[in-house]
Amino acid sequence: MLRAVGSNFNRVRTRFSGSNQRFWLSSCVANGRGHIGPWICRGYSSNAEPKSQGDGRKTAKPSGKLLLLLGALAVGSTVVSLSYQKTDPAEFLEEPQEVEESGKAQGPAFSPDQVSVVFVLGGPGAGKGTQCAKLVNDYHFVHLSAGDLLRAERQREGSKYGELISHYIKEGLIVPQEVTVALLKQAITENFKKGSTKFLVDGFPRKMDQAITFEQQIVPSKFVLFFDCPEKVMLERLLERGKTSGRDDDNIGSIKKRFRTFVETSMPVVEYFDKQAKVVRVSCDHPVDEVYRKVQTAVEQKVGKN
Repeated sequence: MLRAVGSNFNRVRTRFSGSNQRFWLSSCVANGRGHIGPWICRGYSSNAEPKSQGDGRKTAKPSGKLLLLLGALAVGSTVVSLSYQKTDPAEFLEEPQEVEESGKAQGPAFSPDQVSVVFVLGGPGAGKGTQCAKLVNDYHFVHLSAGDLLRAERQREGSKYGELISHYIKEGLIVPQEVTVALLKQAITENFKKGSTKFLVDGFPRKMDQAITFEQQIVPSKFVLFFDCPEKVMLERLLERGKTSGRDDDNIGSIKKRFRTFVETSMPVVEYFDKQAKVVRVSCDHPVDEVYRKVQTAVEQKVGKN
């Protein structure tokens, strides 16, 4: 990808991305006094240990090496800097800021009168899928599992996101919202064209940026169904499921990472919607049918019986 941005300051920024690498070349006219500026070359290790950003994604860490080569370059009064760094996986996606600005400019794709979306949240193994299956059968919802959509995309031949998704799932991290929101929007649009208007979005949003982007770009949710379950119970369920599921994240290492990620990033989402009086909290430390009766009551009050 080649991009140049010019300004009256005579600054040119050129970026090339590919093969997990990025080069930035920027040329700035200095103070116009005709002095000779230095040539500065900053090097970053391509295999440096990643460090975590606030949204859970990892970026390259500078190697700490700084090479300064000062030479008399008679190129007018120009200072040139060349830098290299490992590309963040999100570089292959649409810029988050551009997504947000696009959503604000265009507004949601649907209105709450057209479609009803219920976010279904809870820790790994809380029983979200089991309860969603019952709601689909009794209330004709379309069940959209964010995790299932991501796993299907990972396995889809020719997917440019497959390797990225595999890495995030294996590490128990949250896949960049640009991918997840795009997959959900596509699924909702396709089902809406077939006449479906009620959707259970299971395992989403798991971060604040996902929640905000979804409601800006797709549709505001009706409410959040939050399954509250003790970690010990969830761990037992996941280890049992792992014996037959074939999922590479149903192992003790990934499970613990997922628990930690849920507490650190998803619970703030629950609290955010709770302040809007949009959260229905259901305890899952009970028999499945007992839990479902509470779920039915919430759905009928918020969405209706039909």
